[in-house]
Amino acid sequence: MQGRAARRAGGSGNAPLVGRRDALQEIERVLDAAAGGYGFLAMVGEPGAGKTRLLNELADGAIARKLPFVAGRAAEFEQEMPFGAVVDALDDRLEEHTLGLPAGARRLLGTVFPALADLTGEPAVASPDSHVARYQLHRTVRHLLEDLAEPSGLVLILDDLHWADDATIELLDHLVRHPPRARVLVAVAYRPAQASPRLAALVDAAGPQGVRITVDPLSQNEVREFLGPDMSHAQCEALFKASGGNPFYLEALAKMADGAAPVAGNGLDRHWEKGVANLTEVPPAVRAALQVELSALPPHALRMARGAAVAADVFEPELAAVAAEMEPGEALAALDVLTGHDVVRAAPGGRFRFRHPLVRHVAYASTAAGWRIAAHSRVASRLADLGAPAAVRAHHVVRSARFGDAEAIRTLVEAARVVAPQAPGTAAYWLRAALDLMPDAPGGAYPDRVELLVELTFMQAVSGHAEEGRETARTLLGLLPADDIVRRARTVHMCAIMERQLGRIHEARALVLDELRRITDRQTPEAVLLRIRLVADRIQKIDTRGSHAILETIPDTAPGWSPGLTAAVAAMRPMVAYGRGEVEQAIAYAQTADRLFSAASDTDFADCLDCFAWLVFAECFLGMYDEALRHAERLVAITRTTGQTFILGYMLAGQSRVLAQLGRLEEAAAVADEATAVGRDLRSQEVLAYGLIQQCLTASWTGDHERALRAGDEAVANDTGSGEWWTHMAHVARALAVINEGRLEEGATALIAACGTGDQGLDFGTLGSCAEALACVRAAQDDAADAANWADIAEAIADPALTGDVGLAKLTRAHALRAGDPAASAALAAEAAALLTKAGRRPEAGRAELAAGLAHAAAGDRTAARERLRTAAEIFESCGMKGLHAQVAREQRRLGVRVPTAGTSAGGGKGRPDLPYGLSPREHEIALLVAEGLANQQIAERLYLSVRTVETHLSRVFAKIGVSSRVGVATAMNRSK
Repeated sequence: MQGRAARRAGGSGNAPLVGRRDALQEIERVLDAAAGGYGFLAMVGEPGAGKTRLLNELADGAIARKLPFVAGRAAEFEQEMPFGAVVDALDDRLEEHTLGLPAGARRLLGTVFPALADLTGEPAVASPDSHVARYQLHRTVRHLLEDLAEPSGLVLILDDLHWADDATIELLDHLVRHPPRARVLVAVAYRPAQASPRLAALVDAAGPQGVRITVDPLSQNEVREFLGPDMSHAQCEALFKASGGNPFYLEALAKMADGAAPVAGNGLDRHWEKGVANLTEVPPAVRAALQVELSALPPHALRMARGAAVAADVFEPELAAVAAEMEPGEALAALDVLTGHDVVRAAPGGRFRFRHPLVRHVAYASTAAGWRIAAHSRVASRLADLGAPAAVRAHHVVRSARFGDAEAIRTLVEAARVVAPQAPGTAAYWLRAALDLMPDAPGGAYPDRVELLVELTFMQAVSGHAEEGRETARTLLGLLPADDIVRRARTVHMCAIMERQLGRIHEARALVLDELRRITDRQTPEAVLLRIRLVADRIQKIDTRGSHAILETIPDTAPGWSPGLTAAVAAMRPMVAYGRGEVEQAIAYAQTADRLFSAASDTDFADCLDCFAWLVFAECFLGMYDEALRHAERLVAITRTTGQTFILGYMLAGQSRVLAQLGRLEEAAAVADEATAVGRDLRSQEVLAYGLIQQCLTASWTGDHERALRAGDEAVANDTGSGEWWTHMAHVARALAVINEGRLEEGATALIAACGTGDQGLDFGTLGSCAEALACVRAAQDDAADAANWADIAEAIADPALTGDVGLAKLTRAHALRAGDPAASAALAAEAAALLTKAGRRPEAGRAELAAGLAHAAAGDRTAARERLRTAAEIFESCGMKGLHAQVAREQRRLGVRVPTAGTSAGGGKGRPDLPYGLSPREHEIALLVAEGLANQQIAERLYLSVRTVETHLSRVFAKIGVSSRVGVATAMNRSK
């Protein structure tokens, strides 16, 4: 850190640092890497450790490289302000920059950034009235950063993020998992003890692009250098022990050692002592030193400091003067004193900020409670006079409102409703504050308490605070009379969903059953809403007996039912019938549900939208892909409009599954990414796992094995042990990813374990797919008997009414026959391809064409093999299945077909070297070392890899070359030289 000697000599903020050599070197490396693309840097350290000073070094390094940077920070007393640090960093830049984004995107950004505020009233890309606008906003901010990064790059510096609101952390999580496609370096700093788990996990989630710098205390020698030669050895040692080597603490203590003391009549009082008592992470001696520093100021300067601390983190002198009750001239004179004493420093735009957040904290804490309330009230009134919106005034209103203040309550409610689409966590905070201000019997001057509680429950649910939401819902149930059946049923329904997402499945069921006991007529809309909630729970467990028993007692419709409720009941029947093996009945039920769903309006589904997720999944299992996709798209649109994000993840996962089955893998991957983002924001293991399962399956089919395994590992890690469909499906998805990566035996073992006995926890379609995958593995391992066993199972599972499942069973049998009767295998695989194509399952149809081509080749029919492989290649290329497309190309080359190598075009475009057998550079390197006779351990040591990684690469080498031994690899590599 910058030493006292340098500062006494007139050194600037850019004077050389004391120590920090490793951190500075890491900063240089990060900046160098930023020239190549996206990066993420986390600066982690205790209060006063020097994180901000190192971020300044980062900014200086960016300037030296002609790399533009913007910087902002979160603030301790404005923690609830949505996107505070991001707005602080980008808003001034946006005033100067002409964006190349569509008008709708600019309007959406205008709901967050004042510089882009739109006054035309035209709709944004995502309507701000939609509670899902924040997901579109995340993507739009990513595009904004890409735009700002052209042409020179961009460094986004965000300090003190331990004080950031939920919306800011959600945005950063999105940027880490979906990095800008530009030269963007995001650098953040935070205190580890105060950071949320999600903030702390960002740098690890960034993967290879993430760098963590831990800012440690100075050593005793560095402290001596920091203090300079004027300090005696004894003083240096004493200050080192008292500060623990923390630079900010050290500086504060050194100032006190220099003789700073309170002026007469302005000594320490109980306000100071009590106010800073919650600075528990700061040593008592440092707290005292900061108190001494501020109390030594002249009275008018201290008053201005206190007003500034109330006004804002980056404050305008006029507003600070209002808070301090000072005349403009007097306030400016006091500001001169504060800057002269380095209490505050100039900031852009004629504003100022305290030199360190701890200084502001002590100034704020030094105020008397009554004076502080009045100061916030003065600021709120001044902002109202200036026409500031409710969301700007709410911060001061919530800290100054009196109990029963109707105007303050209305302001907080208005502010909450404004920010709810992008920052539901902040909306929940302000709604809670409004409710706390309301008397028990408020009367007509106040908003309806019950309605506010309903809004609060909703905000807590969609912001990922389900624990608080369920408590609010239970409070609401306590207020609602027994005869208010409609609102009680809706509240119980939402509370049950939150209980489920918290992993409390039994509690959710008990809550619904308890409420049903209060309702005498079980056919009323309210009772049916709760009963189909029980059906949904049983479906998750694949409990066909239990779900069927409940549905059998519910009529198709009844007087008083809305079209939406009638459709919701119909939507549950297909899945239950399918689970019972009654496929033709399930198809008939699905057709009825389709008709009713299509006839109802979007507003009819307000209370029962979650039921229709099971219609989408049932239609997918039944091969009704067009209907499933049409319903999924409508459901997602309705969910976005109504803001029911607590069920959006299920809808998106269903939509992704349908798109993947149809071979629209790029779209499926994008939808799966959003489903996963929804799950993270809800902090729900179940919803997150639904998205991760689809991420895993889609990435595996496209050949992105690393991403597939990462998603599969995380999905399995979220298994709560409930034994429900999604917990089994997580293990299935990961096992399939392992197989597709080339670890056949490991993947097969995991897949068999995931399927268990096959009579619980998984749907028939998934079981059939698992049997086909296992038959394929056993055929590759020359185990025809076990492959035949899995073919028997697949044929037993497949229902004749489901064309796609029958086709998959034929493909399974084709695998089993390939070694013993390749001609018969080819014929069956061709039948399978035709059936799967008819069913619309293009990826699996491509795999059947590949199997047919391999079987024809084994039977000696090269012409038929080439034709089948050509068809397979076309399917895989159109679907984006790069791994399988590369495998087909290798097989075609074996048959004498000239195929362009990966990275080149038929016109001879430049790409990576044309390596033999389609090997990647790393695979080729390992294959050459095998040819030299090196063992796996020796290869690992030479290439600085793990033995496991070498084994994985080698399994791919075997598959691509078409051999089963190291001798075969050596022979092939020697021939290719």
